[in-house]
Amino acid sequence: MYLTSVFSARDESKNGPGGLILAFDQLSIAATVHGLFVMAPLLAIGNPVAGIDHGVALWFHSHLTPAFVGILRGITEFGSSEWIAIVLSISVLFFIFKRWWPSLVTLVVAVPGGMLLNELVKILVHRHRPFEDGWFVDWSGYSFASGHTIGATLLYGQIALFLIPVIKSRRGRALLFAVAGFVVVLVGFSRIALGAHYLTDVVGGMFFGMMWLTLCLLFTRPFRRVSLPEVVAEILPEPEPELVPVPVKADGVVAAPDSLA
Repeated sequence: MYLTSVFSARDESKNGPGGLILAFDQLSIAATVHGLFVMAPLLAIGNPVAGIDHGVALWFHSHLTPAFVGILRGITEFGSSEWIAIVLSISVLFFIFKRWWPSLVTLVVAVPGGMLLNELVKILVHRHRPFEDGWFVDWSGYSFASGHTIGATLLYGQIALFLIPVIKSRRGRALLFAVAGFVVVLVGFSRIALGAHYLTDVVGGMFFGMMWLTLCLLFTRPFRRVSLPEVVAEILPEPEPELVPVPVKADGVVAAPDSLA
């Protein structure tokens, strides 16, 4: 069972609202793909804010200390491939145990699939790291977009989407997304401060992550038109029965109000 069934559209005719939803989905998918594979790489290659990128990178690089680097390295691990692999493995085993196959497919496509897409973008943009040599620098490969940032965006964003249907209050949902966003921002900040990425690399990673999650959400809409599992059904409130008026045959004729005087 796919937990984000809350977003599913009602089954209606193609000529009615259901057709409008389908057309909107197709338009959204086209716009997202264009932004991912055309506009974003072109902006990254041209980089109109290169001066800001280099200024921010140089400022952090000149203020690094061993203690600060130790803290940053601890934060950046929440977006590392090793940590993401651990969380994914636990989630995959859980979905297999529960037999929630659509959720399993969505998780695998959204997180590892998005991270593989980012490697393609890195090759396409071909941007070098801010610092390739130095006391605190020990990485290689291309810079745009930040792999740690897009990995954190995909992982924590998808987990938040899975948990939305079981959280009833708006405050709870807002808090869920706030926590996920805060972790992603922390990971992105650590990558900039450590000199692993430019500011636009991190912003690009967040953008790519959100766009890829949106694309997966649109593509998997048909799979979310299934019933909720028992564990979720017990949490959600029972639907109230619809009251339908039933005609009742009168035993006699009721007198008009004037005749009762």
